[in-house]
Amino acid sequence: MEKLTFGWEEWVALPDLGLPALKAKVDTGARTSALHAHDIEIFGPSAKPKVRFNVHPIAGREDISITCSAPIIDRREVTSSNGESETRFVIATNLEVAGQSWPIEITLTNRAGMNSRMLLGRQALHGHISITATEKRLQPDLSYDVYHTAAVRREAPKRALRIAVLSREDNYSTRRLVEVGEARGHSVEVIDTTRCYMAINALAPEVHYDGKPLPRYDAVIPRIGASITPYGCAVIRQFETIGTYCVNGSAGITASRDKLHAHQVLAAKRIGMPATAFAASPKDTSNLMALVGTAPLIVKLLESTQGKGVVLAETKKAAESVIDAFRGLKANFLVQDFVKEAAGEDIRCLVVAGKVVAAMKRTGAEGDFRSNLHRGGSAKVVRITKTERDTAVRAARAFGLGKAGVDLLRSSDGPKVLEVNSSPGFEGIENATGKDIVGKLYDEIEAKVKPQPVRKRRTGS
Repeated sequence: MEKLTFGWEEWVALPDLGLPALKAKVDTGARTSALHAHDIEIFGPSAKPKVRFNVHPIAGREDISITCSAPIIDRREVTSSNGESETRFVIATNLEVAGQSWPIEITLTNRAGMNSRMLLGRQALHGHISITATEKRLQPDLSYDVYHTAAVRREAPKRALRIAVLSREDNYSTRRLVEVGEARGHSVEVIDTTRCYMAINALAPEVHYDGKPLPRYDAVIPRIGASITPYGCAVIRQFETIGTYCVNGSAGITASRDKLHAHQVLAAKRIGMPATAFAASPKDTSNLMALVGTAPLIVKLLESTQGKGVVLAETKKAAESVIDAFRGLKANFLVQDFVKEAAGEDIRCLVVAGKVVAAMKRTGAEGDFRSNLHRGGSAKVVRITKTERDTAVRAARAFGLGKAGVDLLRSSDGPKVLEVNSSPGFEGIENATGKDIVGKLYDEIEAKVKPQPVRKRRTGS
């Protein structure tokens, strides 16, 4: 490696941390280099802890903040030039100058008042650098403009993320979200939604859990059960208020869970669906059925899940009896046309980030018109048409869902959306298709939480 000559200040880069341009002050009196960081927090397993922190790479520009993460290699007592001692986390990363790169150790400390975002100590300079203390910036200049371009996003390194899975169940889907996330180096924590509580205020909204505020998460993956939809969506809204990226937003989950609301959203976007009708008054039963068509008809509760609360009425008389029974229970329901040509089959399309990443055909158990796998149905991989693919993508987009299971029926006049599921399971579709669906979800999360370029401030004339 060619030996470089440094002045007392130089431009450097820490590419593994996503910091392509920093001004560093050379400090031969310090052994270890220091990076001025803030919001420093530990996460991950205790055997292999990581640290996450934010860096304002440009002095005086607190609107530009880069989130970094790295494994912790040590904790060290550091005494500053004014005699104050502080325990700091130590990380290892690569320092890059003039096309050359070598590993260094860095301590993390919050010194917001310092002009130099970084101090270079003896360990970073040893064997590589000679010092000319009366000069500065003897190596090629870099530019802070990189933080205002798309390059900061495109070239950002993959970093360890802290992710919360909102779930009350220890099932295949929850376990896969943890396993795949941790295999990618992320820290994934399962949070029981009903044990969250919220501090709702304008200045510092927080989500609390087990007696203390939850940490900052890079992303939240909601797996909200139907029975706790209102409270679960309130928790997600709180994360949204804080500014956390939520794979599925509260509004989309709320709308998709209410069958009536969901069909109104689909109708507004002109997305094909079975003819559907709803009425509150028992006097309107005959007219209600007439709006949908002739028997057989489907009668379903507005918040039915996994095929529960869904009844096939094969005759007009049977439909009237089912409707009367539901009304007697003061249950809200809707009536739908039965798509006979679907023959007890539907297609589940798994949509992630606006793309159908997998599709399977589900067939109901013998004698059952419902194709839900939870009710004994079977599944196999299926090739879908471009129209079916477009319909599934449009349906997920109508609810603003980053992850959705869209159920389609194949009818004589094109695909009909039966349901948009904001919390689809992964077991059936991964087993049927052999695809790593959870991995594709993490691809999207990693892309979403990369740093964004910041617009330059306008300067007055």
